[in-house]
Amino acid sequence: MPDLPSLRETLDAHGLLAKKSFGQHFLLDLNVTRKIVRLAGPFEGRSVIEVGPGPGGLTRALLESDAGKVVLVEKDPRFIPLLKELDDGSGRLEIVEGDALKVRESDLADGPAHVVSNLPYNVGTALLIKWLTGPWTPHALTLMFQKEVAERIVAGPGDEAYGRLAVISQAVCEAKLVMHLPAAAFTPPPKVASAVVHLVPRPDRADRETLKRLERVTAAAFGQRRKMLRSSLKTLGGAGLCEAAGIAPDDRAEVVDLAGFLRLAAALA
Repeated sequence: MPDLPSLRETLDAHGLLAKKSFGQHFLLDLNVTRKIVRLAGPFEGRSVIEVGPGPGGLTRALLESDAGKVVLVEKDPRFIPLLKELDDGSGRLEIVEGDALKVRESDLADGPAHVVSNLPYNVGTALLIKWLTGPWTPHALTLMFQKEVAERIVAGPGDEAYGRLAVISQAVCEAKLVMHLPAAAFTPPPKVASAVVHLVPRPDRADRETLKRLERVTAAAFGQRRKMLRSSLKTLGGAGLCEAAGIAPDDRAEVVDLAGFLRLAAALA
């Protein structure tokens, strides 16, 4: 998009700064946003949903890609006029002013769609859980989180970051950490580093009823992670539940793999 001013010039022209209350940190380096889009693709003409586009750095890269329709969901009305400047009149860009936690993705895109976003820090995990456990299934998710959250998504048994988020995410998707970004890459720089996670729904992904049981089991198990499962799962059946699932009641949650938690969820049924 060679005729556009730089992102920094665009922000200055509109007199816009990031809002802390919205968890906004902007990526203004188009080399970085283009790399994220390459990691997310190829799109092969499929729709892409971007949440919290802000000044549109990632949006510009998406519009340069092989994506079909590019749908932006922006809660901050200050950025709507700026984002409209990216519309070339082809009908490819759609801007929705609203809260991504409340929109219905099936209304935004026809058929399978990707989600590619530098997520606002304050709602990133909530949005991921919505996409993992809700009625709409994305084609793939390529999402930027705080590094700590990204590590929790991809962690395995025995890892310090392993917990509920890893189990729920990996019961639905194959999850891979694909990119690290230092705080200095953002304007304004956050207090922590960030990372990009690429998630692709598994063909054998857990259904919604299984996920509900899995959420109950992991909430209990990791809510008291220092305790043996016979104690932490006491309200759900304790040692009996473990034995029905083929799990040692003396184990702790952090050593149980995804298959083990899925057996616990099945035994709970």
